[in-house]
Amino acid sequence: MGKKEPREYDREYTTPLKHRARRRIGYTHHRGTVTRFVVQLEYRVDGEWMEVVRFDHDPKSDHAHDVTEEGVHMDVYRDGEKLRSEEVFPPMRAGEALTFAEEHLNQHAERYINRFETWHEIKSR
Repeated sequence: MGKKEPREYDREYTTPLKHRARRRIGYTHHRGTVTRFVVQLEYRVDGEWMEVVRFDHDPKSDHAHDVTEEGVHMDVYRDGEKLRSEEVFPPMRAGEALTFAEEHLNQHAERYINRFETWHEIKSR
């Protein structure tokens, strides 16, 4: 399965975390309402950023979730492929889901990074 290119967002932010990890957030809005977003934890392996976990909302995409219908899902990645999708919270407005996803990663990023390092046999520094 080829890696899909990320679509552009109105706003995009990248926040460095531990030594080789970062949180990437992108969202698009219309008249103050979030219409789509991605909140993703990434880890640098051999010069490439790999997905660790991902929250997204894009009702017009075949690859993303609609948080207003399906609830908030977190996709879990291993070896560059989506391993599974976990329902994290019931349906909510997209703006609330974006905030929820950011807060969830703030609280749990270290646990997801540690699991990723274990799965990929990466030694922490």
